[in-house]
Amino acid sequence: MRFWLLDKFEDVAPGERLVASKQVSYSEEYLQDHFPEFPVLPGVFILEAAVQASAWLLRITEDYAHSVIELKEAKNIKYPGFVKPGSQLRITTELMKRDDREASFKVTGAVGDNPSLTGRLVLQRYNLADSDPDQAEVDAHVVRYMRSIESVMRLTGTPSGATG
Repeated sequence: MRFWLLDKFEDVAPGERLVASKQVSYSEEYLQDHFPEFPVLPGVFILEAAVQASAWLLRITEDYAHSVIELKEAKNIKYPGFVKPGSQLRITTELMKRDDREASFKVTGAVGDNPSLTGRLVLQRYNLADSDPDQAEVDAHVVRYMRSIESVMRLTGTPSGATG
């Protein structure tokens, strides 16, 4: 991940839901241009935070069975409110259904009681070794790394120096 858009897990119920938060700071460089006179977190970053939260819920639910989890589809995405610097964005993702390859989620985002995101996501997952057995060690490395990040996210928030 280039951007870690979640700071910590507030609540995790495997197979059901995950609630995560992000404190938005004006020091985040993308806010300098979006927009200079009215800085707000770009909608695509709010959506990415929801994708990351949903991927974490799937990883935890399936005990890290897959090294790769990626967005397949975003449906009915709406941004009813702005997320300004100094605000805490709270993302809630609920697992709606899953099969062998895909999982669907209902996602919401809010700042306090003010909604900032609603929609549905479909994520797909797989292991690199599914198509190239020589990649099994890469899968194992990714899983170990993500497990270590989870432990930090549950305790304190975003791992310093995490580069994904």
